[in-house]
Amino acid sequence: MQIKTIDGVNAVVNAGGVEKGIRVDLVPHARTGDYVLVHAGFAIAVVDEAEAKQTIDYLMLLSAEQEA
Repeated sequence: MQIKTIDGVNAVVNAGGVEKGIRVDLVPHARTGDYVLVHAGFAIAVVDEAEAKQTIDYLMLLSAEQEA
């Protein structure tokens, strides 16, 4: 998910048009515009844009296969 805003340890992230609030306590170096892996409402790692887009592509492929 891509970080849209950060306010202290709270952030708003977006993926595929879906926005949600998360916490960034575990990745204090994260900045607006960074891509992060999110688990249970917490950003757990900052990833580069290429890795983020590849992960999103995989998730979309899995979703399409489950729908079929």
